[in-house]
Amino acid sequence: MRIIAGRFRSRRLNSVRGARIRPTSDRLRETLFNVVASGDPSRLEGSVWIDLFAGTGAVGIEALSRGAAMVYFVERSPAACELIRRNLEPLGLAGSYHLFERDAIEAIAALEGREVKPDFIFLDPPYAVPRAYHETLSRLANSWLSERALVIAESEKKFDPGEKFGMLARVRRLDQGDAALSFYRRAS
Repeated sequence: MRIIAGRFRSRRLNSVRGARIRPTSDRLRETLFNVVASGDPSRLEGSVWIDLFAGTGAVGIEALSRGAAMVYFVERSPAACELIRRNLEPLGLAGSYHLFERDAIEAIAALEGREVKPDFIFLDPPYAVPRAYHETLSRLANSWLSERALVIAESEKKFDPGEKFGMLARVRRLDQGDAALSFYRRAS
């Protein structure tokens, strides 16, 4: 696993063996960032990200490499949090990220209380816990998100996280290999 583009391009990231942490593949991350940038890489400059169920931190670190100003990593597993710290430490990004070692729903409430204004929210719950998609997307739909915020959910291709969650509606689904990305925006 490596960083695809930006100032840390080709830097290797630590991962762990086994299915407990399933990092977003390099290919899917590249597709994700191509869609998010929509042909204009400067769109990522100064952006604010929330990486829910962060695992190795690969998506948030990729965002930082491509110019994001701040990433909030959310991961409840102490082992995964340590892995994220090990991946971030050599990059010298202190002040550009915050790691929440807690449940995604609790972290969303904390971020809302801090009035964090995210541009992008990425979530990749464990595939074995499909209810986590509904719970998290429903909580985001009833949160402080602006109409410009883009929520991206990674899932198994054969699983559909859902079309609509309150004011949050899917605007695009992209299948790649065994995985899929669903893109959501808050309706006006």
